[in-house]
Amino acid sequence: MATTADYGLGEFTFPRGWFMIARAEDAVSAPTALRMFGRDLVLYRGESGRAALLDAYCPHMGAHLAAEQSSGAGARRIEGDSIRCPYHAWRFGPDGICNNVPYFDGPLPPAARVRAFPVEERFGCLFAWHDPEQMEPDYPLPDLPEWEDAAWVRCIYDDLGQIPVHPQEIIDNLVDARHFGPVHGQRLAYFNSRFDGVTGRQLSGGGHETMTSEGGVLDVDAYYTGPGILIARFSGETDAVQIVLHTPVEDGVTHVWHGIITRGRQVPPSAEDVELHRQYQQLGLSAFSQDFEIWRTKAPALQILRLPTDGPFHRNRAWYRQFYNPRAQAAGHQGRANGDHATKGLDQAPTAAAAE
Repeated sequence: MATTADYGLGEFTFPRGWFMIARAEDAVSAPTALRMFGRDLVLYRGESGRAALLDAYCPHMGAHLAAEQSSGAGARRIEGDSIRCPYHAWRFGPDGICNNVPYFDGPLPPAARVRAFPVEERFGCLFAWHDPEQMEPDYPLPDLPEWEDAAWVRCIYDDLGQIPVHPQEIIDNLVDARHFGPVHGQRLAYFNSRFDGVTGRQLSGGGHETMTSEGGVLDVDAYYTGPGILIARFSGETDAVQIVLHTPVEDGVTHVWHGIITRGRQVPPSAEDVELHRQYQQLGLSAFSQDFEIWRTKAPALQILRLPTDGPFHRNRAWYRQFYNPRAQAAGHQGRANGDHATKGLDQAPTAAAAE
């Protein structure tokens, strides 16, 4: 299990960015213990419907805010959008600040607070902003208008659990044109890599052994917004959007989710459209699982023995380093990655070639 330091990524063990922490339906009024970013956390949904994510341990005497409490009074933990500690009932708001101690009327000490993480709910997921410098988000979550479109069938995300792989290995896929044939049976017609600020993009097209019929072509526009959110739009026999989300749990351990949404042939989608979506999500999961098995069993690629006809791994890793270093240095890392980059021996994406 390789670590951030082994890859030489930068100052921070865990990256800056928006990360999925749970499916939206997983956040309920009862507090839930999570472990991510090498931290113990508590997730809950307040009475207004707002989801909150806090560091888990009460600053008073260290109780875990999601610890079970069986007494009737103790079990009533959520008040408004605040949560009470199960040990002495100190109450913390979604901003992490203690706003009530039931047996004390004086001013509360400034240290009576826990770290709070900005949380947003989008396309069926809960995302938290993680920043080692504890600053406000410096880029927004990606848009997914298809999720709100009545013509599209939404997904239930596949929770694939944890794998003992640093997310660097997952991110490398973004520029790795040469794995498509051996791993996915895909015959690439074109491939291009593009980096722009916090966005890393892959444009590709060709046949696919599981997601197209014989002779079919799958055109894919796949892009990362930050280090943990991949959205891939497929056009061809079926219009679809694949969503891959991965979040560091420990240094070198990653939690992964997967989902696909598809455009129905009718509005609202028919039962046949829903069944086609179910099949397509399974096909997408099967294709993604081909990568998953490689990641799960491979040795860390701390240094890539890169051939001239490999993809631009050096650009990809330069782009990724921006999230492991102070944001004041981000422009320098971006400058070493930004632009369109071809893979020698493969045709470029039509949009990239037209721009030349």
